[in-house]
Amino acid sequence: MPRNVEVKAKINDWERTLEECCKQSKSAGELIKQRDVFFNCSQGRLKLRDFQNGQGQLIYYERPDHLGPKLSNYATSNTSDPVSLEGVLTQALGIRGLVVKERLFFLVGQTRIHLDRVQGLGNFLELEVVLTESQTLQDGEIIAQGLMTKLGIQPDDLLAGAYVDLLQEQKNSF
Repeated sequence: MPRNVEVKAKINDWERTLEECCKQSKSAGELIKQRDVFFNCSQGRLKLRDFQNGQGQLIYYERPDHLGPKLSNYATSNTSDPVSLEGVLTQALGIRGLVVKERLFFLVGQTRIHLDRVQGLGNFLELEVVLTESQTLQDGEIIAQGLMTKLGIQPDDLLAGAYVDLLQEQKNSF
Protein backbone atom coordinates (compact mmCIF):
# COMPACT_ATOMS: atom_id res chain seq x y z
CA MET A 1 0.00 0.00 0.00
CA PRO A 2 1.47 3.45 -0.87
CA ARG A 3 2.41 5.68 2.07
CA ASN A 4 2.94 9.35 2.67
CA VAL A 5 3.54 11.68 5.56
CA GLU A 6 0.79 14.28 5.79
CA VAL A 7 0.41 17.64 7.44
CA LYS A 8 -2.75 19.75 7.44
CA ALA A 9 -2.81 23.37 8.64
CA LYS A 10 -5.09 26.39 8.51
CA ILE A 11 -3.79 29.33 6.48
CA ASN A 12 -4.00 32.82 7.91
CA ASP A 13 -2.22 34.70 5.08
CA TRP A 14 -3.25 33.19 1.74
CA GLU A 15 -1.18 35.56 -0.43
CA ARG A 16 2.05 35.09 1.51
CA THR A 17 1.59 31.30 1.57
CA LEU A 18 0.78 31.24 -2.14
CA GLU A 19 3.89 33.29 -2.90
CA GLU A 20 6.08 30.89 -0.89
CA CYS A 21 4.51 27.81 -2.53
CA CYS A 22 5.24 29.31 -5.97
CA LYS A 23 8.81 30.05 -4.89
CA GLN A 24 9.44 26.57 -3.46
CA SER A 25 7.90 24.75 -6.46
CA LYS A 26 9.14 27.18 -9.12
CA SER A 27 5.61 27.15 -10.56
CA ALA A 28 2.29 28.98 -10.40
CA GLY A 29 0.52 25.80 -9.31
CA GLU A 30 -2.30 23.91 -10.99
CA LEU A 31 -5.94 24.71 -10.14
CA ILE A 32 -8.06 21.61 -9.48
CA LYS A 33 -11.75 21.64 -8.56
CA GLN A 34 -12.77 18.75 -6.33
CA ARG A 35 -15.93 17.38 -4.81
CA ASP A 36 -15.16 14.69 -2.23
CA VAL A 37 -17.96 12.41 -1.04
CA PHE A 38 -17.05 10.51 2.12
CA PHE A 39 -18.82 7.21 2.70
CA ASN A 40 -19.53 5.35 5.91
CA CYS A 41 -16.98 2.61 6.53
CA SER A 42 -15.89 0.59 9.55
CA GLN A 43 -12.27 1.75 9.59
CA GLY A 44 -10.21 4.45 7.91
CA ARG A 45 -11.86 6.81 5.44
CA LEU A 46 -13.34 6.10 2.02
CA LYS A 47 -13.99 8.97 -0.37
CA LEU A 48 -14.88 9.43 -3.99
CA ARG A 49 -13.12 12.43 -5.48
CA ASP A 50 -14.98 13.93 -8.43
CA PHE A 51 -12.71 16.25 -10.42
CA GLN A 52 -15.77 17.88 -12.00
CA ASN A 53 -14.53 16.95 -15.51
CA GLY A 54 -15.94 13.43 -15.90
CA GLN A 55 -12.99 11.85 -14.06
CA GLY A 56 -12.78 10.68 -10.50
CA GLN A 57 -10.80 8.66 -8.02
CA LEU A 58 -11.92 6.34 -5.23
CA ILE A 59 -9.54 6.73 -2.28
CA TYR A 60 -9.30 4.65 0.86
CA TYR A 61 -6.89 5.77 3.56
CA GLU A 62 -5.90 5.08 7.13
CA ARG A 63 -4.17 7.77 9.15
CA PRO A 64 -4.11 8.76 12.81
CA ASP A 65 -5.87 11.98 13.80
CA HIS A 66 -3.16 13.91 15.61
CA LEU A 67 -1.41 17.23 15.07
CA GLY A 68 1.73 17.47 12.97
CA PRO A 69 3.21 15.04 10.47
CA LYS A 70 1.48 11.65 10.41
CA LEU A 71 1.78 8.48 8.34
CA SER A 72 -1.04 7.77 5.90
CA ASN A 73 -1.50 4.45 4.10
CA TYR A 74 -3.76 4.69 1.07
CA ALA A 75 -5.11 2.94 -2.00
CA THR A 76 -6.67 4.57 -5.06
CA SER A 77 -8.70 3.52 -8.09
CA ASN A 78 -9.46 5.84 -11.01
CA THR A 79 -12.91 6.07 -12.58
CA SER A 80 -14.31 7.70 -15.69
CA ASP A 81 -17.83 7.62 -14.23
CA PRO A 82 -17.74 9.16 -10.75
CA VAL A 83 -21.46 10.04 -10.78
CA SER A 84 -22.55 6.42 -11.29
CA LEU A 85 -19.99 5.12 -8.79
CA GLU A 86 -21.23 7.64 -6.22
CA GLY A 87 -24.76 6.30 -6.65
CA VAL A 88 -23.68 2.71 -6.06
CA LEU A 89 -21.53 3.57 -3.03
CA THR A 90 -24.28 5.74 -1.56
CA GLN A 91 -26.74 2.85 -1.78
CA ALA A 92 -24.27 0.36 -0.33
CA LEU A 93 -22.63 2.43 2.41
CA GLY A 94 -24.44 5.74 2.91
CA ILE A 95 -22.82 9.18 2.82
CA ARG A 96 -20.86 10.45 5.82
CA GLY A 97 -20.16 13.92 4.44
CA LEU A 98 -19.32 16.13 1.47
CA VAL A 99 -16.30 18.40 0.95
CA VAL A 100 -16.17 20.86 -1.96
CA LYS A 101 -12.92 22.70 -2.61
CA GLU A 102 -10.69 24.49 -5.06
CA ARG A 103 -7.12 23.29 -4.78
CA LEU A 104 -3.88 24.77 -6.01
CA PHE A 105 -1.44 21.91 -6.50
CA PHE A 106 2.34 22.35 -6.26
CA LEU A 107 5.14 19.80 -6.37
CA VAL A 108 8.37 20.25 -4.42
CA GLY A 109 10.65 17.23 -4.81
CA GLN A 110 8.65 14.26 -3.51
CA THR A 111 6.14 16.48 -1.70
CA ARG A 112 2.72 17.46 -2.98
CA ILE A 113 1.58 20.81 -1.61
CA HIS A 114 -2.13 21.64 -1.71
CA LEU A 115 -3.46 25.12 -1.03
CA ASP A 116 -7.17 24.58 -0.48
CA ARG A 117 -10.17 26.88 -0.35
CA VAL A 118 -12.76 24.65 1.30
CA GLN A 119 -16.42 25.62 0.96
CA GLY A 120 -17.88 26.44 4.37
CA LEU A 121 -14.51 26.14 6.18
CA GLY A 122 -11.86 28.50 4.83
CA ASN A 123 -8.26 28.27 3.62
CA PHE A 124 -5.87 25.42 4.35
CA LEU A 125 -2.58 23.86 3.34
CA GLU A 126 -1.77 20.17 3.05
CA LEU A 127 1.64 18.60 2.63
CA GLU A 128 1.92 15.02 1.38
CA VAL A 129 5.49 13.68 1.43
CA VAL A 130 5.25 10.59 -0.78
CA LEU A 131 7.58 7.99 0.70
CA THR A 132 9.68 5.55 -1.29
CA GLU A 133 9.75 1.93 -0.10
CA SER A 134 13.09 2.49 1.62
CA GLN A 135 12.10 5.69 3.44
CA THR A 136 10.89 5.72 7.04
CA LEU A 137 8.26 7.81 8.75
CA GLN A 138 11.11 9.84 10.26
CA ASP A 139 12.53 10.59 6.78
CA GLY A 140 9.15 11.97 5.75
CA GLU A 141 8.78 13.95 8.97
CA ILE A 142 12.14 15.67 8.37
CA ILE A 143 11.09 16.69 4.85
CA ALA A 144 7.68 17.88 6.09
CA GLN A 145 9.19 19.88 8.97
CA GLY A 146 11.59 21.62 6.57
CA LEU A 147 8.75 22.68 4.28
CA MET A 148 6.59 23.73 7.22
CA THR A 149 9.36 26.09 8.31
CA LYS A 150 9.78 27.53 4.80
CA LEU A 151 6.00 27.99 4.44
CA GLY A 152 5.64 29.63 7.85
CA ILE A 153 3.39 26.95 9.37
CA GLN A 154 3.24 27.37 13.15
CA PRO A 155 2.24 24.68 15.69
CA ASP A 156 -1.02 26.56 16.40
CA ASP A 157 -1.94 26.26 12.69
CA LEU A 158 -1.87 22.44 12.65
CA LEU A 159 -5.04 20.35 12.36
CA ALA A 160 -5.57 16.73 13.32
CA GLY A 161 -8.46 15.35 11.23
CA ALA A 162 -9.89 15.59 7.74
CA TYR A 163 -11.98 18.42 6.26
CA VAL A 164 -15.07 16.23 6.58
CA ASP A 165 -14.43 15.99 10.33
CA LEU A 166 -14.14 19.78 10.63
CA LEU A 167 -17.37 20.26 8.71
CA GLN A 168 -19.17 17.74 10.94
CA GLU A 169 -17.83 19.45 14.09
CA GLN A 170 -19.03 22.78 12.73
CA LYS A 171 -22.46 21.33 11.94
CA ASN A 172 -22.73 19.70 15.38
CA SER A 173 -21.85 22.94 17.18
CA PHE A 174 -24.97 24.67 15.84
